Amino acid sequence: MTALHDPPADTRRPPRHAAPTDPAGSRHPRARRTLTYAGLTAMTSLTLMPLAWMLSASLKRDAEVLAIPIQWIPDELRWSNFVEIWQRIPLATYLGNSLFLSLTITFLQVLTGSFAAYGFAKVRFPGRDALFLGYLATIAVPWQAYMVPQYIMMQRAELTDTHWSIILLQAFGAFGVFLMRQYYMSIPDELCEAAKIDGLSDYGIYRRIMLPLSKPALASLALLTFVNTWNDYMGPFIYLTSNELWTVQLGLRSFIGQYEAEYAMIMTGAVLSVLPILVLFLFGQRYFIQGIATSGLKG
Repeated sequence: MTALHDPPADTRRPPRHAAPTDPAGSRHPRARRTLTYAGLTAMTSLTLMPLAWMLSASLKRDAEVLAIPIQWIPDELRWSNFVEIWQRIPLATYLGNSLFLSLTITFLQVLTGSFAAYGFAKVRFPGRDALFLGYLATIAVPWQAYMVPQYIMMQRAELTDTHWSIILLQAFGAFGVFLMRQYYMSIPDELCEAAKIDGLSDYGIYRRIMLPLSKPALASLALLTFVNTWNDYMGPFIYLTSNELWTVQLGLRSFIGQYEAEYAMIMTGAVLSVLPILVLFLFGQRYFIQGIATSGLKG
């Protein structure tokens, strides 16, 4: 009886066989991961090599800095360079000037950039997109093209050799507006419309809704502006002539003479000038990466 209910032999499901194991194939993901880590390690090492050389040079004598082959760890670590530099130049004054300019310009850039970006992103008015494209096109104009007219303007306004010349010229930037606008475009318009129904004005929406929601983009803009202002050399070099107004980038020029340069002191000052940037990035890298990654979600 059981034979009558058995399916035909050709329709029976073939027996399952265990898949053959491939030890070599199971090692492929691990090999790829190892190669990826090795490549990233090599790229990171190449990126950090100039910083390592700068730190090594700051602990050497002048004659040892440019020696070939490079001695990465000198026989005598001259920690006294980090004490001597404070006695050779008014480094505290230079660092204070750099900090003042960086903080002031960063605050103004964040304020003006975020406020203008709200208008370009959420406020509808005739010619908005054309005006934004025209403003954005100024990024493509090299600074050397309008450097002389700017200097003439500051000179006639009697603002040369003052910090105001640097602050006024760098307090506004098209890149900050572009960065913040891209982030604001990712915020739903329905949220702003609901806020208007509740009675909020555009100023209230900007202050109470847009700013709290855009902390990553604000942190990214602040970090980029601070680093750019701190490392700026040409701006202070053109507009500042008094020694008490110099930034740290100009102050390091004191170690460059007509026929020789004190490279060890220059590298020591460079290490001290890089430390604030490293600390700032270490504390703000999470917001920086998040802001950059989310600023292009919606065009």
